[in-house]
Amino acid sequence: MGQKKLIRFEAIRSFKNVLEYPQEMQGKWKEFFGNENPLTLELACGKGEYAVGLGRLYPQRNFIGIDIKGNRIWRGAKTALDEGLDNVAFVRSHIDKITDYFKPGEVSEIWITFPDPQLRESRAKKRLTHPKFLRLYQRILKPGGLVHLKTDSPDLYRFTRLVISIFGLEVEAASDNIHADGDNMKPELKIKTHYEGLDIAQSNRIHYLSFRTDKELPAEKDEVLKQMLSGTID
Repeated sequence: MGQKKLIRFEAIRSFKNVLEYPQEMQGKWKEFFGNENPLTLELACGKGEYAVGLGRLYPQRNFIGIDIKGNRIWRGAKTALDEGLDNVAFVRSHIDKITDYFKPGEVSEIWITFPDPQLRESRAKKRLTHPKFLRLYQRILKPGGLVHLKTDSPDLYRFTRLVISIFGLEVEAASDNIHADGDNMKPELKIKTHYEGLDIAQSNRIHYLSFRTDKELPAEKDEVLKQMLSGTID
């Protein structure tokens, strides 16, 4: 590990807005933030641009960015501290541990911004909109809570739409090119991340979905999804 990464890993341990694997925090986030405002998570937050950006836009809401990479979290956490954004915090952890940190109904919304699309079929279960992860989100989201996906990957966008279709989930909004909305684009969609600027997928489009996970997600339908991805069934 490089010297800069080591310095940043050490620094976040002293940041009041960063917690590492905080298993004692279930049901205590209102105490942490000192208010009862709605709580939104940014998963695989990277440098935390969305958590910080949302915190600026909505001071009456609380935001937590979650990522395993401490050197990346450092950037967002430091920005939040420098700007006095007391409604923004970060958790260093793997995403599949989130049910250890939040109680049922404690989270109002989840944002997934430019995650690794895990393009190989064999890695489909690692996609953050796979039903395996949606079941985790269900356990902490309040009834009617939204999941937002923003990605430059048309493959991940199509995959997520397929998951939504198979499980019959309710779509709140969908766009395969948010910039086509022009001045009508919602303020939160105008926030840009480091990865958005890179345009790794070279799609020249930013895709967006928001949907609810209130319905049952029976495990047997995972096999249907797998077969559809492999082309076994249409």
